[in-house]
Amino acid sequence: MDNQKPLVVITGASRGIGLALCRFYLERHCDVVAVVRKTSVDLDALGVEVIEHIDVTRSHDVAELQRTLRGRHIAILINNAGLFHNETLEQMDFEAIEQQLNVNAIAPIRVTHALQDNLSTGSKVAMITSRMGSIADNGSGGYVGYRMSKAALNAASVSLAHELKPKGVALALLHPGFVQTQMVNFAGDVSPEVAANRLAARIAELNLDNTGSFWHANGELLPW
Repeated sequence: MDNQKPLVVITGASRGIGLALCRFYLERHCDVVAVVRKTSVDLDALGVEVIEHIDVTRSHDVAELQRTLRGRHIAILINNAGLFHNETLEQMDFEAIEQQLNVNAIAPIRVTHALQDNLSTGSKVAMITSRMGSIADNGSGGYVGYRMSKAALNAASVSLAHELKPKGVALALLHPGFVQTQMVNFAGDVSPEVAANRLAARIAELNLDNTGSFWHANGELLPW
């Protein structure tokens, strides 16, 4: 009988939600791989395995990640790395929009594609998205690039969920809530630790029957 610990791979893990998820799964006796551009003091203090100098928007870096993890079964892949800006019709930054599309929408697909051979029956993929990617839920406008990028991620992730299901791999699209992270200048109403606990609960509930669903971390099913 194989007593190997389940392997959890988390991108964007140097701080915020990613760091909190690393801590959560480490405390649950998982092997954790933190994928980062640059490590942090807090991440190094955890003692998890860190794969540094990986920019998930660069094909060469993701290929290096693929080589480093070759042959290792991934129980949970969490695509958490993200970028957040605010563009309005009056204040439009097209370069920032392109960056957000690359980081938030394309990169998670790039990573999942690269690591697909590490996934098998029972594996789970979590896309950390946002309810701001919901078209039906948009009642305020603004945040053009961020909304676009998360809507694109949602659309692509549903397609991946369909393709992964015959392989026994389930995928969830998860909104963590308004979390107190550097990305939003710590203006949130949920701590990274609470967000991580809630996200992990949703991942635990993920299965082939609810794969491809769009969930708030609190368990609420979100509209498209």
